[in-house]
Amino acid sequence: MKLTWLLSCVSVVLMSISTSVCAEDGGWTNLFDGKTMTGWKVNESPDSWKVEDGALVCHGPRSHLFYVGNDKPFKNFHFSAEVKTTPGSNSGIYFHTRYQESGWPKYGYECQVNITQSDPKKSGGIYATLDVAKPPAKDNEWYTQEIIVEGRHVITKINGEVTADYLEPEGKPAFSTDFERRLGEGTFALQAHDPDSKVYFRNLKVKRLP
Repeated sequence: MKLTWLLSCVSVVLMSISTSVCAEDGGWTNLFDGKTMTGWKVNESPDSWKVEDGALVCHGPRSHLFYVGNDKPFKNFHFSAEVKTTPGSNSGIYFHTRYQESGWPKYGYECQVNITQSDPKKSGGIYATLDVAKPPAKDNEWYTQEIIVEGRHVITKINGEVTADYLEPEGKPAFSTDFERRLGEGTFALQAHDPDSKVYFRNLKVKRLP
């Protein structure tokens, strides 16, 4: 009886260690478990988000899904996600942002997600700051989108190719009263842009940098 109990305890410990390694491997931390929205908080229009076949899917009225799974703000980091757009879709990945109940996120920057929607600002650009016109990706195909922030330096990549390399000027003022568009610290947010847009996100992960 005691042996059975001991073996059971050892099994639980080993499972716990295994789970920890999966969640944080080589400094990378998974932000999405592929099954639920645990660690994420949606603001308006919650029906615009669902989990489907291991991916976060946005499709519906404007809504933003904020990562709230860690209380420590992200400042310097390497973020990576696999993204798939459908034709005519618009979305975005915000960083150095913070949760807000409604509206377009005021804080941080948006890394654009858009291959063929009418907005000329395309995937891999830093929205309204360093825009991209011809992204190296296609609709209906998974591609990897990365964001690297070190100090005032921001690099974005698509499938390993640098799409934006931006150095924020010292003492940069806010873009407007509605959008800061400057670095600080904060969290990440994914965007559901409009009912005509459907975009998929999976394998979201981040590595904190010094």
